[in-house]
Amino acid sequence: MGDETPALSVVIPAFNEQDYLPRHLPTVLASLRRWETATGQRGEIIVVDNASTDATARVAADLGARVVTEPVRGIGQARNTGAVAASGRYLMFIDADVDFPAEGITDAMRHLASGRCVGGAIPPLYEPAKLGARLLVAAWGLYRRYFGGAQGVTQFCTREAFAALGGYRPDLFMSEDVEFFARLTRLGARRGMPVAHLTHLRVRPSNRRFDRWSSWRMLWWANPVTAHLFLTSRRFWRHWYDSTVR
Repeated sequence: MGDETPALSVVIPAFNEQDYLPRHLPTVLASLRRWETATGQRGEIIVVDNASTDATARVAADLGARVVTEPVRGIGQARNTGAVAASGRYLMFIDADVDFPAEGITDAMRHLASGRCVGGAIPPLYEPAKLGARLLVAAWGLYRRYFGGAQGVTQFCTREAFAALGGYRPDLFMSEDVEFFARLTRLGARRGMPVAHLTHLRVRPSNRRFDRWSSWRMLWWANPVTAHLFLTSRRFWRHWYDSTVR
């Protein structure tokens, strides 16, 4: 392939994901291989083991990912650790429990390599069964439509833009992805390199919280209003971190 330095580094933060990685990581690997085959370039997948108490690290390594460890719990911290370990000129951040579209990396890299954008996102497609969860998804959809932003299920950017922004805020225990993308959007606007929303694609996250948490619990903890309260309080978001549904 020529230069063995990865052009793209995919960073996947993971806490106790031993059961989900075998289902979902292969979809990311397949998308990466498709792009590599088409372009002759090389990428890497870095799974950040974020203080897992299960076999997350071993499972990720067995599936072909490079594993780094971040002992401090926090998804922003984990993403930043992955970025520090990354070799690629371009960075992509993907959640551990998503089915990733086969053309996702190819399309994202097409935008990044064009030099006309600082980054972008692929929106999620949630398909919960419960009415309360569907209402919550709709609320977030309206919020993003009117206020912009993008969730961290898939975000991508140039390494230079990531460094210019100082990465994700590690002190935020919720909405760190929305906050980062807002700053990325403003950076792109200043440079005349707007972010790309790949709305023709969808990333399909698992419905584990939707399926196992009650509707009232989801509506309370994950609505756009509550999600902006006490963002730096680990205690407030303890149910999101300490008793995460697996």
